[in-house]
Amino acid sequence: MSETTIEHLRTRIGREDDATPGVDIASCPDIETREANLRAILLEMASVVVAYSGGVDSTFLLKVAHETLGEKAIGAIGRSPSLPQTDFQQAVDLASLWGVRTHVLETEEMADVNYTSNSPDRCYFCKSELYAKLCEFAQQNGFQWIADGTNLDDTGDYRPGRVAAEERQVRSPLLEARLTKQDIRALSRRMGLPTWEKPEAACLASRIPHGIPVTSESLEQIDKAEDFLRSLGLRQVRVRHHETIARIETAEEEIEKLLDSDVRQQIVNYLRRLGYKFVTVDLAGYHRGSFVPESSQPELVQIDA
Repeated sequence: MSETTIEHLRTRIGREDDATPGVDIASCPDIETREANLRAILLEMASVVVAYSGGVDSTFLLKVAHETLGEKAIGAIGRSPSLPQTDFQQAVDLASLWGVRTHVLETEEMADVNYTSNSPDRCYFCKSELYAKLCEFAQQNGFQWIADGTNLDDTGDYRPGRVAAEERQVRSPLLEARLTKQDIRALSRRMGLPTWEKPEAACLASRIPHGIPVTSESLEQIDKAEDFLRSLGLRQVRVRHHETIARIETAEEEIEKLLDSDVRQQIVNYLRRLGYKFVTVDLAGYHRGSFVPESSQPELVQIDA
């Protein structure tokens, strides 16, 4: 991979001047042991299909699996309306530049009413569809295992998709090696992966409150809105989709950018063209897994002119 190409991907995926603080090898005690354990786990697996999305965790896992197992490791990308198109293309481009084998699978969770009805266990049905396709691919192509990018920090979250993984005997080598998110970012940085400082990501359906149906149109609307906001220089951003209302979350230090009169008008105009009637900013800033809690309403400021 040329330096020019690495820098291009780094610019698209993350920025050095916004580096995640404290992410270096020295800040992660015993990290070398955990990395060695990961490589030993992968050797024991012998061959693996990595569920690859281009995020921090799955990118690191695929790269280490490729270094450890060579052609016996492959990344499988589930192409879905819920995966941001920019993320999909970056994942494909990065693996291609490494010379890592990848395979694109078309997933069909949008045909499942259990998924589109958007209940709190929506993720279970999405992952069930993905892992079913991955199992079929692995069996047809002689791979012994499927692996996902779950790490030690993920065990404290509510993740219905983990049930689907257990049902399909999907392994989580990063978790088995006791690697944390900070470990993965630090090791990725040392390996020169442009994803080491990539902001946290989640599927586009996570922007839609439970009970509001997931549609291809709403996912496309969210994807275009967030892509536009990133083009304005916002790094960690979510557009929470409340049907006709777009609730923008971004890092607290970036909220002021949204209130600049010129930027504000650009955002209002663009999101209205996408179909939103009202455009708001959540003054609490970005918060992972955010939806309006039953006990308290978020403080909103409308930036509709």
